[in-house]
This record gives sequence, structure tokens and C-alpha cells, in this order.
Amino acid sequence: TLGRSGLRVSPFCLGAMSFGEDWGWGASVAESEAMLDHYIAAGGNFIDTANKYTNGSSERIIADLIASERERFVVATKYTLSMRQGDPNASGNHRKNLVQSVEASLKRLGLDYIDLLWVHAWDFTTSPSEVMRALDDMVRAGKVLHLGISDAPAWVVSQANTIADLRGWTPFSALQVEYSLIERTVEREL
Repeated sequence: TLGRSGLRVSPFCLGAMSFGEDWGWGASVAESEAMLDHYIAAGGNFIDTANKYTNGSSERIIADLIASERERFVVATKYTLSMRQGDPNASGNHRKNLVQSVEASLKRLGLDYIDLLWVHAWDFTTSPSEVMRALDDMVRAGKVLHLGISDAPAWVVSQANTIADLRGWTPFSALQVEYSLIERTVEREL
């Protein structure tokens, strides 16, 4: 299961950051489909993407590839990173960016709800209370089922979940730790 939730996910998640060639590298639609087919054949049901991955193409490709069997998959996406350069409210963890990011991801993914929404990175500007309340509102509206956080200090995750638990809001069920071994080593030494 995913964290403390009852959501059943395969032991390995298919990361779809490279689905699409918009960044000058990555997988074509055909290559993405082949990867997904191999993943499904191995028993996978958990797909991870983000609004920013290949400028939104990753979400669109996933939408097309799973459309006929959507309910079979646990679809995770992320928000935080900017999709519009020069717009100060098109990035960050605040409510405005959350709402516009979720709405845009739902359209690109062709979904009515997101199984798991990740906070992509902690912005060190938005208060944990605002983030958790806004995320809980997305859950209560039925647009998101479960919450996760990525690339955030442990104290932020602990504080955010404590606030959520105390106020009866939806807590984070999943955590993606810093992917850089060097960063994790440096943080540990501090």
C-alpha cells in the first residue's frame, strides 16, 4: 500500500519524466508505449509524471496510452514548478498555483481526478498551513485522492502532517526523497 493509505500500488513505479521529446531528448510516443507495455507485463500499475515534464507532453502521452484502462492505473502527477516563464504565480506551493496546476493536469491527463498529487519541491515561501489546507480542499473537491511531497526537508514534512492531523485535513501519504546522493550526504552532515 502507499504509505498509511489503503491505495495498492505495484512495488515499482514507472517514472514518465522522459515521455516526450520536447526538451530535445526523451522517448517518442512509440518508445513510451513500449516502456509502458513492458511495465504492465511486469505487473506495474503505478505511473508517475509531473505538469512540467516535457512541457506537459508526458501527461498527454500517458492520457492517450491509458485511456482505455484508466481505472487499472494509479496516476501520480506533481505541481510546483513553473509552466509559464515570467508569471510569478505560475510556480510555488501556494493555492493559486495549486488550483491552476491541478486543473491543467486534469485536462492534459484526460482525467476526472488524480490518484496521487505530489508537491514537487518545497518553495520555502508558502506556509505549511496554506499548503495543507489547499491540498485538503482539492481532496474534498474530489479532484485528488491522495497526497505526497517530494524534495522537502524532513522537518517540513513532519510539520505539515502534524498540522493536517491536528486540523482533520488530509496528510501526506507518500514521500519522494532527494534523488541526489551528494545532496542527501551533505544534508546529513549538516
